[in-house]
Amino acid sequence: QHFVGNDGAWPGYVAEHLLPRLFGFELLMAPYAVAHMKLGLTLEASGYDFASDQRLGVYLTNSLEEAHELTNLPLFTQWLADESLAASDIKRQAPVMVVLGNPPYSGHSANQGEWMRQLLRGVDISDKGALTGNYFAVDGKPLGERNPKWLNDDYVKFIRFAQWRIERTGHGVLAFVTNHGYLDNPTFRGMRQCLMQSFDEIHVLDLHGNSKKNEKAPDGGKDENVFDIQQGVAIGIFVKKPKSGPPALNPDGSFKTRLAEVFHMDLYGLRKDKYRALESQDVESSDWQKITPAAPYFYFVPQNEDLLSEYQTGWKIPSIMPLTRLGPNSHRDNFAIAFDESTAVKRLSDLADPQISIEELREKYGLTDNRDWKLDSARRLAQSRSDRPIRCLYRPFDFRWMLYGAYAFDYHRPEINDNLIEENVAIITTRGTKEAFSVFCTRLPAGQHKLATPYEGSYLSPLYVYPREAQIPIEEIALKRRPNLAPEFITALQAAQGRSVSPEDTLAYLYAVLYTPGYRARYAEFLRRDFPRVPLTAQPALFDTLVRLGQELIGLHTLQKVLPRVTGFPVAGSNEVVKVRFGIEAGATAGRVWINEAQYFDQVPQAVWDMHIGGYRVAEKWLKDRKGRRLGYEDLTHYQSVLAALARTLAIQAELDAAIDAAGGWPLQ
Repeated sequence: QHFVGNDGAWPGYVAEHLLPRLFGFELLMAPYAVAHMKLGLTLEASGYDFASDQRLGVYLTNSLEEAHELTNLPLFTQWLADESLAASDIKRQAPVMVVLGNPPYSGHSANQGEWMRQLLRGVDISDKGALTGNYFAVDGKPLGERNPKWLNDDYVKFIRFAQWRIERTGHGVLAFVTNHGYLDNPTFRGMRQCLMQSFDEIHVLDLHGNSKKNEKAPDGGKDENVFDIQQGVAIGIFVKKPKSGPPALNPDGSFKTRLAEVFHMDLYGLRKDKYRALESQDVESSDWQKITPAAPYFYFVPQNEDLLSEYQTGWKIPSIMPLTRLGPNSHRDNFAIAFDESTAVKRLSDLADPQISIEELREKYGLTDNRDWKLDSARRLAQSRSDRPIRCLYRPFDFRWMLYGAYAFDYHRPEINDNLIEENVAIITTRGTKEAFSVFCTRLPAGQHKLATPYEGSYLSPLYVYPREAQIPIEEIALKRRPNLAPEFITALQAAQGRSVSPEDTLAYLYAVLYTPGYRARYAEFLRRDFPRVPLTAQPALFDTLVRLGQELIGLHTLQKVLPRVTGFPVAGSNEVVKVRFGIEAGATAGRVWINEAQYFDQVPQAVWDMHIGGYRVAEKWLKDRKGRRLGYEDLTHYQSVLAALARTLAIQAELDAAIDAAGGWPLQ
């Protein structure tokens, strides 16, 4: 439009000003070729003719790899090397002021180059190892995350590349459409601080649409993604002004204080409405909310600062129970976990049997290798040991049998599960989940981190830690166990109560607070993002009440306390789980849970059916996992015990709220 009526100046502008400063990096050959074709045709239609020595600045290269010189290569390979070298000059030398795009999102990144790995960790090996922004540290100190894999997502690496490129220029704008996970996931706190130290202004527009989190609009309406993906999306615009200079480093490698102004906005609703809003407004006309991300997490989302300060006075679970680890993970539950002991024994026997070939095992059990588990190594390990399968907790109230060891699990977490083979109890908490916060407990080893739905975090904290030295006689092991309670926390709890508190009472208190509906509602936004924090009360009477109710909850959830059944199973039949559904007549308070067309559990309260623990409706999930199986007598009575435990849990939760309200309400006094 600027050249309408000035068409004669257009060719010179394209040759002298547009092409020399417009670049694109593409990894795949097909879109690389299409980009050249479309841009070429567009310029030709505009009246521009390419001179013989000109080309478009779109290069076939991997943005996340440092370019290196290649010589004496075959013709096509040499052409690829030339493309990479030409892109390298732009990466290193060109005064790039704007980096924009929609980089790929991949939590299991295939880009494992050393340059980017070091750059994420604060070392620029392309600049003689100079120190730079570190996504894996906050205030110069390591994150301390045992599993920071999401910081290796491809989109994070692209943000780091673009940030590095603009820092080399000295000023500019980074504008990306990406996964929105980096806005409030605790693991990304170093990344957020680093971006705030590098840029002067940050605008984040959260487009939401995360079907994994079942996101809804604030009015309860549908919230759709702007793309055909499950992961929520955000637009991030990061501005570095010309005179702001590079981030200044302290001698310890931390950055001197100079943080960006951060602005946030949400956009919920239907896709078409989001498109319309994005089309009709820009940065200047948008209704931004200025936020002040603060240590230790530097969240890029609005916070209730007063409530956050109140919440942070509580004790974080890993600070209370230092041995807190992510639960085990097999990636092959259909082999590692069985409904009954005999099936598990057969699988372990087959694995160790040299008469059964590796190929037969793969076909029979659908086993495939991955980075952390190889079938041939698993076989050798199984042949060298005399283990038997053990009973485990797979999901809430779902007891199964597990092949206990690295021959079945990628990560079987013996540092946690070995403690639960002995007399013990552990609480399981969620962290950074898409569902509402949940907690459960177990006296058995955990068969999988499945309190939350797949791929989310469920962490185990055993009450006691047992010695793992093999030379200790088995009869002395229990005498040498120690409470998994931090000395600092024990001191604070005893000071608040003015008395000593046993480990069992301590755990019961924690469990009661974590199950209190008022606690979950009040701190919901904080509980979703990180480990729960538990406040201490200085009121002995309230403490004793919470301990009593917490002990009952632990007994109910481990089924050590079995209540009289509250439901019946009145119709005889096949007992096969065909289709699970819940039916209730209008106005009734209880209904029927059908397992097939003829059989059902009756007198099931709606609230019991609806109760979620973690990402699952417990009463439904337990049955659905047994679709196609026939329920035996023990299965039927177990399920009725689960329903009774859920009903009593709801009643206890009401008692917890009432007890805290009577003692002065929140925050705890």
